[in-house]
Amino acid sequence: MFKLSKIVVGLLFVTQSVSAAIEVREPEAATGLEQKQVVSGTDYMVAAANPYAVAAGNDILRRGGSAVDAAIAVQLVLTLVEPQSSGIGGGLFLLHYNNKDKKLITIDGRETAPKKAHENLFINAQTGKADPWIKAVVGGRSVGVPGALAALKMAHSEHGKLPWSSLFERAVSLSRNGFIVSPRLEKLLSMRINPGLTKLPSINRYFYPNGEPLKAGTVKKNPELANLLSDIAKNGIDAFYKGNNAKEIVDAVSGSIVAPGLLSLDDLASYQAKVREPICTDYRKHNVCSMAPPSSGGIAVLQILKLIERFNMNKLGVNSIDALHIISQASRLAFADRNFYITDPDFHDVPTKELLNPSYLSARSALITNKDMGKALPGDLESYRVANDDSYELPSTSHISIVDKEGNAVSLTSSIEMAFGSTVMVNGYILNNQLTDFALSATKNGAEVMNRVEPNKRPRSSMAPVMVFNENGTLSHVVGSPGGSRIINYVTKTLVAMLDWQLTPQHAIELANMTNRNDITTLEKGTELETLKGQLEKRGHQVAIKDLNSGIHAISVENEKLLGGADPRREGIVMSDLSNTNAGK
Repeated sequence: MFKLSKIVVGLLFVTQSVSAAIEVREPEAATGLEQKQVVSGTDYMVAAANPYAVAAGNDILRRGGSAVDAAIAVQLVLTLVEPQSSGIGGGLFLLHYNNKDKKLITIDGRETAPKKAHENLFINAQTGKADPWIKAVVGGRSVGVPGALAALKMAHSEHGKLPWSSLFERAVSLSRNGFIVSPRLEKLLSMRINPGLTKLPSINRYFYPNGEPLKAGTVKKNPELANLLSDIAKNGIDAFYKGNNAKEIVDAVSGSIVAPGLLSLDDLASYQAKVREPICTDYRKHNVCSMAPPSSGGIAVLQILKLIERFNMNKLGVNSIDALHIISQASRLAFADRNFYITDPDFHDVPTKELLNPSYLSARSALITNKDMGKALPGDLESYRVANDDSYELPSTSHISIVDKEGNAVSLTSSIEMAFGSTVMVNGYILNNQLTDFALSATKNGAEVMNRVEPNKRPRSSMAPVMVFNENGTLSHVVGSPGGSRIINYVTKTLVAMLDWQLTPQHAIELANMTNRNDITTLEKGTELETLKGQLEKRGHQVAIKDLNSGIHAISVENEKLLGGADPRREGIVMSDLSNTNAGK
């Protein structure tokens, strides 16, 4: 079994030029590895992307709060301490499992396009072609209506136990008194991975005091965010979606010195999170569930699992050449369907049932042979005549996995898209650039692209929060990851490792990553998978070696005990009722 190399002192940072980061369009650069251990618990557990946030969630669970209560506290702190990845200026998908009622729901808090948005939003009037990503990402034009707070409030109304205002205490305190800047945040700022960091004054002043990036180990305060969060804690989400904050969002977006946007006060005031039916499929002896469209990640993960189900993955072995080849081919097929068919179901008829139909998937799986199939075509669903899109989809994302003492669970993936989002900053938080997750071109070869920009529409996403249930309906696993469209491969890897190879969450997460998005097969740099490059090439694969910067967080429920894992590739941790309560404060 592959193990990541141990850390010597702090984080081992890798070198990567800004131009390289831009060229490959990765959501966040790799910033090193940190060895981690599986964490055990008996009553409750939380796994997330930053120690401050995990400590906040764990404290809520210790006080008798629900999984939803803890998720809210975690997300609010992440807004402050992991601003490059997610926050109240972005959106999220949330799975909630009610253990008493044995019921799973999903909440769609994805951003929406402004009412004034149009299909040519990212088309250059002079060339008639879509703007290059570097122009599309930065500024107000790419900002969608943030959905995170609306979704969290909806979840709390049904499944919260502690008062809404109490969930803000840690985030407000840290914002006002300061948090210690992490090595990861310093490294990302030093790389200037998002060009807007140096172009837009407000974000530049916050992250580059005296012209230099924030330094790891220094204390950073954010009084503006503290004031806003205090207002939201007292007055509810209207303090975000209406009033002064809403006006400042609109002014910042419409008045951006780079690519002014179309967001209005009415867009913010009218935003609604949505409850959607989860999508589920059986895999071996388990029931695997995820988020329905506009998530493409959920369908793609479930498709891959069903496409490989006819193969004895356990017999093939952990990250063996045969196993990786089969998964890569299934991924090709799933991505082909994803790019063609998935969009906001409130605007177009998405063939969700057809894409998960056992007969359809059986026929698709038969296409997998011992040789690389090359570029896969989408399946032929005759009633759908659409085109592939050209969205950039660079989610700088974060995942939270939580189980509370009553057995309720949350799997939540949130995002502001590109690292540091649109770089438009308001009241101490960063606004998303999720509109670049739409297809930038409305038509291709005379056919409409389903994921095109339309007013009030939600862009397609690869976020794939997952829950797995045993044959008897009990909760087995809670898992998810950041990583742009590679999320699909990261989550699939972890599920196969836990369900087929019987690995603990930590060991499953630590396995070397392999991705194929219906293009090239990419193997994780610095791992034993590099030795498989030649064998894969003999099977027809075009192979690349590079950093694959997942951020997986998973919790397993086994014999009424909890096991948790956090990705060594980022700075997240796991805490439980057995953890030191002073950790991460």
